[in-house]
Amino acid sequence: MRVLVSVDMEGVAGVVDRSDIAPGTPGWEHARVLMTDEASAAVRGVFAASDDAEVTVCDSHAKGQNILQGGLDPRARLIRGLPRPLDMVAGVDRGFDAVLLIGYHGRAGLADAVLPHTLSGRTIDSVRVDGVVLGEIGLSAAVANHYGARTALVTGDDAATAEASALIPGIATVTVKRALGIRAADSVHPAVACSLIEEAVPGALSSTHAGGPVFPQAVDLEVDVRLPEMMERLLLIPGSERRGPRTFGYPGLDLPTAYGLVGLVADIAEIA
Repeated sequence: MRVLVSVDMEGVAGVVDRSDIAPGTPGWEHARVLMTDEASAAVRGVFAASDDAEVTVCDSHAKGQNILQGGLDPRARLIRGLPRPLDMVAGVDRGFDAVLLIGYHGRAGLADAVLPHTLSGRTIDSVRVDGVVLGEIGLSAAVANHYGARTALVTGDDAATAEASALIPGIATVTVKRALGIRAADSVHPAVACSLIEEAVPGALSSTHAGGPVFPQAVDLEVDVRLPEMMERLLLIPGSERRGPRTFGYPGLDLPTAYGLVGLVADIAEIA
């Protein structure tokens, strides 16, 4: 069994504010420990399910330099750093059987969610693939499914787990906190969160639910950016289309290319 564990920070137990997730702040230094611990809990769960498993952890927050490798379960490899192909599910094209999404958060536009956004809270208001609104959970699961890896588990706040369940009926989830606002939550203790995650993984890996959203070989991508002026640079991308004052469109892409283009749109729009 080969398992990719993609770990974000906003959905980790106890994390609620931008000061918790901004690299270089005291809150971030503490959140790095919490993030590393939840990643390790997922790794332990994989090995509880299969003692000869191969596990790779993908650091998927900010610049991918958050997880403390010395504190990570030593049986796991670690992907860190950006930019890289396939971003939050880097490596999923290398023959993984399953993907675990740990510490994930709700998509852009949600009101009752902790720190909701889709790749960039500064530039992107919505992402649609063939008209389906997807956040980071949906994009990661769809790309994983494209490469034959089933998304088995999603952990985060109640908005994130509800989003996952709506996209992938029957998927295993672990809710580690309940959103009280965009920057407030009622959270379990970090040790409890780790126990819940570790205990959930074996059952999640043995489940037979559908692996993620399924799309055709060629998809249509639309991205709503935050401000109309962000469109000017984006429309310099060959093949792109203006579909509204703030809507960037690109038809006929395969799913991994569409996913990569969303990240590029986020970066270009930020410097516009």
